[in-house]
Amino acid sequence: MSVVMTRGVLFVHSAPTALCPHIEWAIGSVVDKRTDLEWTPQPAAPGMYRAELSWVGPQGTGAMLASALRGWAHLRYEVTEEPSSGVDGGRWSHTPELGIFHAITDVHGNIMVSEDRIRYAYEAGAGDPAAVYHELSLALGEAWDEELEPFRHAAEGAPVRWLHQVG
Repeated sequence: MSVVMTRGVLFVHSAPTALCPHIEWAIGSVVDKRTDLEWTPQPAAPGMYRAELSWVGPQGTGAMLASALRGWAHLRYEVTEEPSSGVDGGRWSHTPELGIFHAITDVHGNIMVSEDRIRYAYEAGAGDPAAVYHELSLALGEAWDEELEPFRHAAEGAPVRWLHQVG
């Protein structure tokens, strides 16, 4: 039986200096190789650092990376995994205040909300539009997006990924 490979990106949005080598060790234990990230200052949180890693691995590597980093104080990160043969994509977002959020994504990176989750929002709302809105906001991970957005913007000197000959 062959292993189906996929790829994704780990964005460490903010980490204290002391945690950086531990993050590299945790990533290395998942991707089975030494990881030397290029750490740059995070202007949205002075004294914190940011890094990113494009990875290739078996299906489920995104979940393993998110789990390896989950729960560390002062760490903000996101992991994406692209869809692959027979498996939807995924996104994991983590903040110290909110914990971890996971969503299934389509080929374009859009969050896919299941029929059951939508039905739950209707039922929990019991006719109250504000309650339905709240439940759908949770399903989309809006609180995580709001908290992480200032950290997502590339800082001066951050690595830039150039696209070559697309299409």
